[in-house]
Amino acid sequence: MSKNELVEFIAAEADLSKAAAGKALDAMLKGIENGLKKDGKVALVGFGTFSSKRREGREGINPLTKEPMKIPAKNVVSFKAGSKLKDAVN
Repeated sequence: MSKNELVEFIAAEADLSKAAAGKALDAMLKGIENGLKKDGKVALVGFGTFSSKRREGREGINPLTKEPMKIPAKNVVSFKAGSKLKDAVN
């Protein structure tokens, strides 16, 4: 499902205009982003938990040249599905 399809679904389910549904979706995504930056974790009970973790730098190998290279440290985001989402999918 694309973002446009999701906006159309939200508009139909919540009886909103597509513009309002798009703003609501953008606000939700921005809220998740801000929560991850601030607290490192956003929990939506029943749906799942987004979490941000620090991945340390490490040594790797360039697959083309086979030369060693340094992979920098970075933050990565993970998602763990909640029980209601798991049940709905299965």
